[in-house]
Amino acid sequence: MNQNFENIREIAKQVAEQNNLFLINLIVRGSESSRVIEVFIDGEKNISADECALVSREIGKQIDENELLKSYRLDVSSPGVDRPLIYLKQFPKHLNRLFEIEFKASESSSTFKGRLVSVENDILTFQSNKEIKIKFADIIEAKVLVSFN
Repeated sequence: MNQNFENIREIAKQVAEQNNLFLINLIVRGSESSRVIEVFIDGEKNISADECALVSREIGKQIDENELLKSYRLDVSSPGVDRPLIYLKQFPKHLNRLFEIEFKASESSSTFKGRLVSVENDILTFQSNKEIKIKFADIIEAKVLVSFN
C-alpha cells in the first residue's frame, strides 16, 4: 500500500478514536480515476448512520486538506454481521447472540456454534451443549450468526 493509503488509514483510525469508535478495516480499490475507499468502524455499542456520516465527513475533510487523493468515493459503515469480530471490546454488545467460533484447542483448532453468555476480562463464555470458556487470544475467527426467532 502506498504512503497516501497508509496516511488515510491513520486518519481513519484517529477520527474513529476521537468519536469513541475503532477502525475495523480500510479497503482501497479501483483505479486512480475511480478510487473507492471503504472504511469499516465499530464501537462498544451499536453505531448509527449519523455517527458513520460524521466520521465520513471528517475523514474526507482531512484527505482533501492533505491532498492525499484527487478523486475518490468514501464509504464509511459498520462491519455488518457477515464480518468476523476482531476486537475483544466488540463482544459485550453481542451477549445472548449465537456465534460460530473457531479457536485454538491444544495443537489444533476446533469449531462450534454457541450463544455468548458472558465476557469477563479476556474470557468469553459460550453456551452450546455445554458451557465453553475461551480466552480471547485463542479465538481464530468469531462470527455472529443471524437468527430469526
